[in-house]
Amino acid sequence: MCKIKILITGGAGFIGSNFIRHLISKNSNIEILNLDKITYAGNLANLKDIEKNSNYTFVRGDICNKDLVNKLSKNCDAIINFAAETHVDRSIFNAEPFIKTDIEGTYVLLEAARKFQIKKVIQISTDEVYGSIDKGSFKENDCLNPNSPYASSKASADLMVKAFYKTFGVPTVIIRSTNNFGPYQHPEKLIPLFITNLIENKKGCV
Repeated sequence: MCKIKILITGGAGFIGSNFIRHLISKNSNIEILNLDKITYAGNLANLKDIEKNSNYTFVRGDICNKDLVNKLSKNCDAIINFAAETHVDRSIFNAEPFIKTDIEGTYVLLEAARKFQIKKVIQISTDEVYGSIDKGSFKENDCLNPNSPYASSKASADLMVKAFYKTFGVPTVIIRSTNNFGPYQHPEKLIPLFITNLIENKKGCV
């Protein structure tokens, strides 16, 4: 059986590492290339148990590196983009890394997908692109109304993904999940922050 080769970006992070572990455990015919810059949010220990798996390869690098992305994408069937700067407060303090990774990096991946005729590009986005709501919940086709540099960078990336689908026919999917939590999540996030504060016997939660 011919193996399916997938380039996963940001796979050393919380969501990406859990996704890779799931794929490896369920599919023996999938070969995974994990491209991750290893910023503060990435941790190779998240994937320690599968690092020697013959279907898994880690490459340290930046999705903004066009030459590297092209080299890795050339023979891939799909690209799944988990790589992103994701913290709202950090984006308010300094938006530049968010613009570079979330927008420019997504563009580099899309260009590679177009050049090498990748069969599927999956963009991992966020519900933050819809903004705030006082009552009820958003629908998938609601207008984008981001309220932070982080949300704006992700919304911009989503629009670029849509443009590559409409203009160039790149087969894309955008996933806007909400409130992810679980093993390997960075302690700056809400639930692990509360848990670590309780473990450290801190009075406040923030």
